[in-house]
Amino acid sequence: MIDWDALEAAALDARDRAYAPYSRYRVGAAILSEDGRVYAGANIENASYGLCLCAERVAVAAAVMDGRTRFAALVVATEGPRVAAPCGACRQVLVELPPRFPVRCITATSDERIETDVASLQPHAFDGGFLASDD
Repeated sequence: MIDWDALEAAALDARDRAYAPYSRYRVGAAILSEDGRVYAGANIENASYGLCLCAERVAVAAAVMDGRTRFAALVVATEGPRVAAPCGACRQVLVELPPRFPVRCITATSDERIETDVASLQPHAFDGGFLASDD
C-alpha cells in the first residue's frame, strides 16, 4: 500500500531544500523502495547547466547508496502553477529500475497532477536488454 500523502509531503519538503540559484525552479522528489523506505532528493544547480543534478536522480542515488534498487512509487514536486514530469535523462534512469512503478507529479500551488508510470514516461526505452551479454 502506497501512502501517497506521505510521499508527496517528502517530495515537497525536498523541493524546499533545492539549490536553484540560477533558474529559481526548485524540484523535489521522493522515491519509495519496495521495502517501504523513502528517499528524497532535490535539484542542485550549477553555473555550467550541464552539471546540474535533477531531484529524481538525487533521490535514486540516495536509495542506491543505501542498497535499494527496487521501487514502488515516485512523487515529483515542482514549483509554479504547472506540473512538470521528469526530464529525459531522469526518465532513462527511472526506466532501468525494476519494476515499472507508478509516478505522480504535483505542485503545491495547483490541484493539477500527472498520474503515470515509468513505462509510460519512456515508451520504447533503450535499456540493458539491448546490450550484448557476456554469455
